[in-house]
Amino acid sequence: MFVTDIVEKHALKQPSKEAIIFENTTMTYGELYENAKKVAAYLQNKGYKKGDIIAQFMLNTDLFLPVYLGAKLAGLTIMPVNTKLAPPEVDYIFQHSEAKALFFDEEIEETIRQTVHRFEHVISSTEIKKILRGNNTDFNRVPNEGEETAVVMYTSGTTGKPKGVMLTHNNVIETAKIWSDSMKLTEKDRTYICTPLFHCAGLHVFAVPTLYKGGTVVIEEAFSPDRTLRNLVETEATIFFGVPAMYTILLNKPEIGEYNFQNLRLFCYGAAPMPYELVKRLKDAFPNVKVQNLYGQTENTPAASSLTDEHALHKIGSVGKPLKNTQIKLVGPNGEEVPVGEVGEICVKGPQVMKGYLKNPEETAKTIRDGWLYSGDLGKFDEEGFLYIVDRKKDMIIRGGENIYPVEVEEVLYQIPEILEAAVVGVPHEVYGEVPKAYIVFKKGKSLSAEEIINYCLTKLAKYKVPAEIEELDQLPRNASGKVLKHMLRPKKESV
Repeated sequence: MFVTDIVEKHALKQPSKEAIIFENTTMTYGELYENAKKVAAYLQNKGYKKGDIIAQFMLNTDLFLPVYLGAKLAGLTIMPVNTKLAPPEVDYIFQHSEAKALFFDEEIEETIRQTVHRFEHVISSTEIKKILRGNNTDFNRVPNEGEETAVVMYTSGTTGKPKGVMLTHNNVIETAKIWSDSMKLTEKDRTYICTPLFHCAGLHVFAVPTLYKGGTVVIEEAFSPDRTLRNLVETEATIFFGVPAMYTILLNKPEIGEYNFQNLRLFCYGAAPMPYELVKRLKDAFPNVKVQNLYGQTENTPAASSLTDEHALHKIGSVGKPLKNTQIKLVGPNGEEVPVGEVGEICVKGPQVMKGYLKNPEETAKTIRDGWLYSGDLGKFDEEGFLYIVDRKKDMIIRGGENIYPVEVEEVLYQIPEILEAAVVGVPHEVYGEVPKAYIVFKKGKSLSAEEIINYCLTKLAKYKVPAEIEELDQLPRNASGKVLKHMLRPKKESV
């Protein structure tokens, strides 16, 4: 059974059960399945066929999941797109994927207006609501094969160009089984999601597994400390997911002790390490709520390992043990497995590993070898089999859960005529974990203010990718072969 089959099953078994809560509205399983059928009927009536890619440029609302499910119900491939990206980045994704139709939210229409890719049909949030208010549920059920591409999600590549990760129907449903088992999800759970649904984590780690078990997905448009605290109580949420920065902000709210979180049973976090002090504060403030760390990447849907509550404090810094039906090995430069305690590249094998990169067989062949996904992350196992990440893909920066690849930022900086050289690294930030900092070497006789550089970057990049700091250097540190020594630019870590 695939995700659409599961939703149909719940619609028949418990049609009046709440499937989605958003603001002051609810959508039952019966309504969710009917709405998905209406989207499927609309798309088929427009002539779209199996293999066509449907883009979804949408915010967190109660419209997101009906569109996501409806496209798959029609036998099409759905492609959620990061709404925080700048127009040139979005346009590249549209053009590279050759997406045929676009569903979008009018609140972010300006980004769409600045793209040049032409769709056969563009459906605004107002039009989506009209479709859902209509009565047409007449669609032809298209048989799905497990290894067919169900979802495409673009992730930034280390070359600076995004790569389209092809996830199959089997990937999505197997990941739902894996995470629902790990988090012990039941139909009684009410999972609170305020991270973007266009991200693989919000969608495939929380929303889909919750639907798989027949629980309720509580959607918030975006994280907002006061609203989030209030809604966690009012919606009787049982599970909350956030990046460490969110927990820092919430715990620093003086009034947090005034809220009664009697229904909460699980705090999940991922995307960045959570320091011991923060985990300890969280557990002290909420002794009845368990804490769980999640590790994965878009290429594995994402599901690799998890650190459960009983190990949250004495295995701090670890991303836990491999998930159910998942194998993890660490390999050296020549593909040999490394001994316990030694660092190697993290490789993942299991039913959640992607089909490959869209229209990119070369990168697919590099990344998937003999069924193993070579993550690019470096890690080590301890004697008890717990995995620790010691470095991230290349020089990737994680700002409050958002991945930033320095080369993307550097390419934009090199477009500025006055700049001779540029190097971008991550520097610590008390709220976001880390933020990008740019080191600049100007051409002889040229200069710009930090504000001018930042303003230029804002026209080319998503705001979270724009350097938070600019520092001028006479020259960049390099080795004998000319490679920039970024470790010399990063702040030195304090010894413990």
